[in-house]
Amino acid sequence: MLTIEGIDTYYGNIRALKNISIEISEGEIVALIGANGAGKTTTLKSISGITPPRNGRIRFMDQDIHHCPPEKIVAMGLCHVPEGRHIFPQLTVLENLEMGAFLRRDKTGIRQDLDYILSLFPILAQRRKQAGGTLSGGEQQMLAISRALMGRPKLLLLDEPSLGLAPLIIKQIFEIIEKINKDGTTIFLIEQNANLALKSSHRGYVMENGEISLSDTAGNLLKNEDVKKAYLGI
Repeated sequence: MLTIEGIDTYYGNIRALKNISIEISEGEIVALIGANGAGKTTTLKSISGITPPRNGRIRFMDQDIHHCPPEKIVAMGLCHVPEGRHIFPQLTVLENLEMGAFLRRDKTGIRQDLDYILSLFPILAQRRKQAGGTLSGGEQQMLAISRALMGRPKLLLLDEPSLGLAPLIIKQIFEIIEKINKDGTTIFLIEQNANLALKSSHRGYVMENGEISLSDTAGNLLKNEDVKKAYLGI
């Protein structure tokens, strides 16, 4: 579904990503773990067109996208939930969700997806007329994921969905992530909580200083001694 081939991404003269190659197959949850500043968020921004790579190639559904603008990438079925949520705080929950479907014209499909999403997140159904900025952190994260799902993504990019949330809310969020995947959405997950990320994923990549240092099944990474010491606190 997604193939990243030897990309280099820069901020000015700073080379943030160095010859990154990643593959994601349809139906997978793939985790990208690493320390703060390793380049994980830049990887997602490179894929979604926010910070395009200077070199290399990104293919999504057999089409080159590394020179495409973000709105075209979204229209192709690749949606990005950024770190920090970035909902529209002055808009209601329902208006935020409607913004997620901005590029769609299938009104019946939009209504069906809205019903599906509100069944996944009943608290958002209760808050549908409430301003997004008045929601709790966990509710805002649910809203950010839901807004992306309204774009009917084939591939969902999630950047630190557990950031700043209480353990009970994190558990709920990850249960929903796994359900979204089982319902047919492929997921590329960045998560500081490496243990949780790998337990929820099929495969994983480890990133250090802008480079991929290791890739394997999630189960093998959980058992890897170097990964245990560096990222799992074991």
